[in-house]
Order: sequence, then C-alpha cells, then structure tokens
Amino acid sequence: MSTIPANLRYNDSHEWVLDNGDGTVTIGISDHAQQALGDVVFVELPEVGRSLEKGDEFGVIESVKAASDLYAPLAGEIIEVNEALEDAPETVNEAPYEDGWIMKVRVADTASLDELLDADGYRAVADADD
Repeated sequence: MSTIPANLRYNDSHEWVLDNGDGTVTIGISDHAQQALGDVVFVELPEVGRSLEKGDEFGVIESVKAASDLYAPLAGEIIEVNEALEDAPETVNEAPYEDGWIMKVRVADTASLDELLDADGYRAVADADD
C-alpha cells in the first residue's frame, strides 16, 4: 500500500497539495501515482508566472512505461518550480512528498483547498485504481 500523508490534500488525478500557510501551496504527485508510473525519466515543468485554473494541464511526467499529464488541483499563479527535477527526475520516485515536489502556487482562493480530497477520500480513489 502506498503512503498517503494525512497533512496533505489530494486531487482525484493523483496530485497532492501542501498548504504552506501563507497563501501558497506546494504540489507534486502521490506515492500511488509514482508507483503506477514506474521509473520516472522526465518531468516537464510549467513556466513560473503562469496562471492556472483548476483542472488545467500544467505539465507531463514521463516514465519508462508511460507519459501522464499533470493537472492543476486549484487555481493560482505558479511562483516556483522544482528545477532539480530537470537533472534528477527520479527524485519523484524516491521522495514524492519531499524533494520530489513539482511546483509552488500562489492560490487564487484558499477556500478551494477544502474542495480537495483528504487522505481518506484519496485512499478510496487510489484503492479503486488498483
């Protein structure tokens, strides 16, 4: 069973969201998603400064098995991307909730965090995938 930290919120497309407490969030993909993908070989990072609407495609993650689009779990402006993934995309496999984060976003409406899945809700989504 993959790890599903209780302090994060989740999208049903397997992105996780960490509320940084200052109107910004950190976003990555779940442990479940990286396990399903297999060895990650490339992460297409979005552009800093880009505005996203919830559900917008913001990048692609490629593994030896498949390529998967990444979707914005909420609306906001990208303020930082994890450039370390350009040289070490496997970090997404090794530490999906720590060093494997993909981007940081200034959230348009912090109340939208409440619309995301909690750990139990995401566990049901992940279990349905298996």
